[in-house]
Amino acid sequence: MSEMTMIRWVFRAGVALVLLASSSNQGAAQTSSDEGAPFLLLPVGADAVAMGRAVTAMPGQESAFWNPAGLASVDRSKLVLLRADVVAGTSTAASALLARPGVGTLGISYLVLNEGDQEYKDSNDNLIGTIGFRNHLAVVSAAATVLPGLDAGVNFKVVQFRLSCRGMCSGVATTSTGYAIDAGLQWTPSNRVPLRIGAMVAHLGPRFQQENASQADPLPTRIRVAAAYDVLRRLKKDDFEGWVTVEVQDRPGYPGGTSFFVGSELAAGGRDALFLRAGYATEGDQPGGAGIGLGLRTESFGISVAKSLAASTVAEPINVSFSVGF
Repeated sequence: MSEMTMIRWVFRAGVALVLLASSSNQGAAQTSSDEGAPFLLLPVGADAVAMGRAVTAMPGQESAFWNPAGLASVDRSKLVLLRADVVAGTSTAASALLARPGVGTLGISYLVLNEGDQEYKDSNDNLIGTIGFRNHLAVVSAAATVLPGLDAGVNFKVVQFRLSCRGMCSGVATTSTGYAIDAGLQWTPSNRVPLRIGAMVAHLGPRFQQENASQADPLPTRIRVAAAYDVLRRLKKDDFEGWVTVEVQDRPGYPGGTSFFVGSELAAGGRDALFLRAGYATEGDQPGGAGIGLGLRTESFGISVAKSLAASTVAEPINVSFSVGF
């Protein structure tokens, strides 16, 4: 099977899964304020964290965890490593991206969120084991330019929660598995206007069953719409870009579930570039927070570092992304 045939098959299957999953998920969102697999909403990647998660309209190597359409602009095959300390634990992720100019990009990504361990004691308060809490996410991505100026992408995701046991606590161990998809677009209306528009549906799938069907919760489905503009284009300096992006995210069927994001990215140096990023995010009725970061990109590798300043964060998390081309 050729790469183009594979990408077309992925897109067609993605459309079918969207239609199949949407009816059950929409009903679930209207009847429950609880959500299954909430770790899917945690920030992933230093670029995205630094920009306040306003990245739906921004292409890049982290797009497998945000808007898969952004992978269509990746012009070289890459291995991407992501590491972060978040409020829920420690997040480690990796993406292998196979890019072919004029064809598209295929990606395989994996993320594990380690929420830590907990002692397990018997009725006499004797330590008899240790319980571990882990969340896993596997992603297969496909992205391509489908029309001039229009990129599209799809993610197929396997979501899993594991409660493991070491010692005499096997009765509490459990594994829960579900699936979800993302589908997104990025559109550049005109080559003469430095404007990008992004839109996507994220985390769409059936209820996530952690113990039994009656306790299943809907996945944290979100709809995102964004626009980005290069405010430095008028300077006509090819070595400088200054993108400002704004984004709205909505939780379908849940009043008060709208969030707003704003981000900025200053790039200097062309292909071998330095980046300065900053952004701010709100989370509906939850406290918002800022992010800042720096990045360096060359033809063969890139590195980004970001710090979240979110008011709801207990620690002071540092996010690091590293990529190498092959």
